[in-house]
Amino acid sequence: DNVRHGLNRDLTFGEEDRVENIRRVGEVAKLFADAGIICIVSLISPYRKDREACRAMLQKGDFIEVFMDVPLQLCEARDPKGLYKLARAGKIKGFTGIDDPYEHPINSEIVLQQRPDIHTTPCEMAETVASYLEDHGYL
Repeated sequence: DNVRHGLNRDLTFGEEDRVENIRRVGEVAKLFADAGIICIVSLISPYRKDREACRAMLQKGDFIEVFMDVPLQLCEARDPKGLYKLARAGKIKGFTGIDDPYEHPINSEIVLQQRPDIHTTPCEMAETVASYLEDHGYL
């Protein structure tokens, strides 16, 4: 949300602008990576090709994809901003997972699952990411 209020305030949520949003954020992340700084980017990037384009911007091993594997039903149940409800009512068009696709990653380095029967806490998820970074020499 913060990037959309500043750097990407000129972009809409149409497909072309979503692609450009991901590209711009990838370029900024690359600047940090080139400076030796770990950059954590949290985005809804629904198209596999856009995630792969960001991966290609960076040196091999510098792009670590963390897939938050959360069922749509659980996302809708949480819905803190009421956006899923608006999308279901037809008031938001092109909403990821409702009337626009989400292409699941094929080669994520880390997969974090949330399911009704899997109650992983945010702290446990953060620990999984930190452990991966430590095990692979980033921390």
